[in-house]
Amino acid sequence: MQMQTFLHFFQRDIDKLIAEIESFPSEESLWLTGGDVKNPAGTLGLHMAGNLQHFFGAVMGGTGYVRNRDLEFSARGVPKREIVAGLETARKVVSDVLGNMKDAQLEEVFPSGHFGENRSTLHALLHLLLHLSYHLGQVNYLRRLVTAP
Repeated sequence: MQMQTFLHFFQRDIDKLIAEIESFPSEESLWLTGGDVKNPAGTLGLHMAGNLQHFFGAVMGGTGYVRNRDLEFSARGVPKREIVAGLETARKVVSDVLGNMKDAQLEEVFPSGHFGENRSTLHALLHLLLHLSYHLGQVNYLRRLVTAP
């Protein structure tokens, strides 16, 4: 039951992030910044696609995904369709991994020390969900800033 709850919220927020990215009026507008958000929406989309594919795919699912985190933050001008495709792939990976996990696995130690020594999978999933939500809010803010009359 708990895994289904996590699955619901990850799918919901990835879908919202895809919708936000698709709502930018032009390819160029994905790379604008404003206010206190220093990373453009394109960067945040690339970052979330890489983050989710890394932690869900490579770490938890054994997909062999190789992350290039530096490129997530340095790439510019990546077409909207490529960013969306990366997020759609991430959504599928998250759905596959969470869909095959059992609630009892939440108490197991997460298979990466990234979130701290001996942190539980529950701890890692909460961290990853909050990270996604944080960047979704930034993209929403940037989209409204860019499309404001």
